[in-house]
Amino acid sequence: MLTTTAEVLLGVIAVAVAIMSIVQVGAIVAGLRVARRVDQLASDMETSVKPLLANLTAMSAEASRAASLAASQVERFDQVFGELAMRVDQTLKTAQGFIAGPAREGMALVAGVRAAMAAIKGMREITQRRTTPASRRAEDEEESLFIG
Repeated sequence: MLTTTAEVLLGVIAVAVAIMSIVQVGAIVAGLRVARRVDQLASDMETSVKPLLANLTAMSAEASRAASLAASQVERFDQVFGELAMRVDQTLKTAQGFIAGPAREGMALVAGVRAAMAAIKGMREITQRRTTPASRRAEDEEESLFIG
């Protein structure tokens, strides 16, 4: 009985080992299939990502170029605007000198004419005082003092 029980147990062990080896071979085959599939996915990703990286690199180069062009355009605009402001300033100063010079001369001329008129008027008054009698001057002075 011991031999038959031992033989049965040995048979059970042999069957269990055979089943374990079949399961292990299946697991190895499945693992190899998964490894091939992962390798295939990695190569597919690599072939699809390379053009994307190339496009991103080209786009970033274009963006950098556009930014440098924009910066140079802004610098040119700033320079042109500065020159324009300076020219407008010069034009206004020239116009002011063009207008202010003759205006000053005209005002001086008007002041000269006023002074001449005042001098002529003063001379008339002096000559009138000399030619009018004293009584007439007293009447004129009284009239000028009259408020009414």
